[in-house]
Amino acid sequence: MFGHIIPLKKALISIIGLLTFPRLNWINKTKISGTEILKDLPKNNVLFVSNHQTYFADVIALIHIFCSNKWHFQNKIKNPIYLLNPKVDTYFVAAEETMKSGLLPKIFAYAGSVSIKRTWRANGQEVNRQVDMNDISNIGSALENGWVITFPQGTTKAFAPGRRGTAHIIKKYKPIVIPVTINGFRRAFDKKGLFLKKKGVTLEIKFKAPLQFSYEEDSDEILEKVMQAIEQSDDFKNPNFNSETLEK
Repeated sequence: MFGHIIPLKKALISIIGLLTFPRLNWINKTKISGTEILKDLPKNNVLFVSNHQTYFADVIALIHIFCSNKWHFQNKIKNPIYLLNPKVDTYFVAAEETMKSGLLPKIFAYAGSVSIKRTWRANGQEVNRQVDMNDISNIGSALENGWVITFPQGTTKAFAPGRRGTAHIIKKYKPIVIPVTINGFRRAFDKKGLFLKKKGVTLEIKFKAPLQFSYEEDSDEILEKVMQAIEQSDDFKNPNFNSETLEK
């Protein structure tokens, strides 16, 4: 898909996996729950919606989990044998400018990015532009081919509002929607998720049951269900919230 050479993509995922395996298992510890849900999912048209704490570490951890699940390991990524034959039909939605910002992002992009243009920010400036329907179509193609990870907030800032593009995707393609909540990545890694900030952090990843929708609901109602499920709606705000609250 997207003109990628599958053996090369497999090799890149395996290399990225081997390089990041120690950070998720030895330097920090990853606590996973809910992967029992994954074994019954179809091979395509599954959308994972998650909160977001770093540009790349979150995605890499999820890809580890999906590869491990392919080998029938549940709730663990401790046996790197799964990197011998990784899952390649997994894609993640990312900002186009982020994925073109250097060699490493370009490598990650080849491993599975569906790059989109942000509607609210470009080149560090606030913008206000319409959703590019080609971007939506590309996400639809990725769903047709496999599993897609998206971050409805489009930013690593906690409790940022969700973006309606996620609701448009759900209404248009009617995927199975699996909520995911993550925690600890902001403490362990820098904003890009490439460098360690702190060792010994517990990285938590929880998969929840599929969301149920009436597709007659409007986009705002669908988006609110998603934000509730990933625990990023106003209802989850702490009056004394600060940037470290989520990681304690």
